[in-house]
Amino acid sequence: MPSYFSDRTWNVVITGGGPAGFFAAIRCAELNPHLNILIIEKASQTLGKVLISGGGRCNVTHACFDPAKLVTFYPRGGNELRGAFSRFQPKDTVAWFESRGVKLKTEADGRMFPVTDSSETVAESLRGAAKKAGVKVQIGTNLLRVDKAPRGGFRLEVRQEAKVFPIQTKKLLIATGSDRRILEIIRSLGHTTVEPVPSLFTFNIKDKRIEGLAGVSVEDVTLRMESVTVRGPLLITHWGLSGPVVLRCSAWSARILFEKKYASPLTVNWLGNYGLDAALEVLQRNKDWKENTRRKIGTTPAFSQIPVRLWKQLTEFIGDKNWADVTKAELHRLAQELITGEFQITGKGQFKEEFVTAGGVSLKEVDFKTMQSRLLDGLYFAGEVLDIDGITGGFNFQSSWTTGWLAGTALSE
Repeated sequence: MPSYFSDRTWNVVITGGGPAGFFAAIRCAELNPHLNILIIEKASQTLGKVLISGGGRCNVTHACFDPAKLVTFYPRGGNELRGAFSRFQPKDTVAWFESRGVKLKTEADGRMFPVTDSSETVAESLRGAAKKAGVKVQIGTNLLRVDKAPRGGFRLEVRQEAKVFPIQTKKLLIATGSDRRILEIIRSLGHTTVEPVPSLFTFNIKDKRIEGLAGVSVEDVTLRMESVTVRGPLLITHWGLSGPVVLRCSAWSARILFEKKYASPLTVNWLGNYGLDAALEVLQRNKDWKENTRRKIGTTPAFSQIPVRLWKQLTEFIGDKNWADVTKAELHRLAQELITGEFQITGKGQFKEEFVTAGGVSLKEVDFKTMQSRLLDGLYFAGEVLDIDGITGGFNFQSSWTTGWLAGTALSE
């Protein structure tokens, strides 16, 4: 058994060997090399989410370098992150990795990946930096209990394989993600937590209008559900709807959908920002256009952004008519279908393996200058254990880098 579980007292113990935990450990160790720092991770390897992110490419961050704009990509936590991003933001993340030999590239949608297109590059950089800084790492270790020590600091109980060990530490950083068992431990320390619910997922929808169209995409779609309105690219799947706009909608409406048990109407505007009158005007012009007199409406889309296969099914109620024979009432109904088509969500799908949750430690109880608990000196939080989540595109990693960096800075003092 490693000597990490001895009677020694650690200066800093970090529970959670993910991006926030590693970033904090490296920052802390580099600022104060005299500290003894231990990361404990329950899985058989560290940085698991880094390795699977972006289909194995690792979407490190997003090329948004204005903190005021950056916070708008966070359904929860944006207000608290505003000041945090003024101290460490995506440009700092880029500089941090490039200074360690990991160059990043920006794709058309703003997502940033290592030029190697391999998440291993990012993981190895973090592991290498931690090792060089003297950080100790213990995998396969479950945190069972945390108690405030009588003379300051914390006493932890951890289990490795079948054995339970005590660990003494002066400072503790919890960076585990939204593990329900860890949230119970956090509540035992007096903190309030928000129940985690899924975020970033696809929609299960069975509807004849999209049946058999798996793989068809539309570049500019607006979705509305109660108070949530989002816009972006959409993809039709075998089970319903996916794509960036759906993931964004699921993030902003995560708690609404949870409360509705993932059964809710969804309004789809297939034309992005078109209104009813504008859509009707285009349809009328197509009806009046001489070239369209003998053309079938089902095979001649009036809007170039709508694929022919989708258009055919959206116009199926009109039948096998030529444009010239379509009535005003049918045009009006078609305009409504295009702008305010209603679909029924019947369930959720998981977004690949990149599972993100909304929920965690209440942000009111954390000082976002240091990431220290407002209730207990020496207790810190970083990453997805906090009630922070972003939409897809590198934003969740960025909040982990930022909160980890801030925590590591404070832990070094």
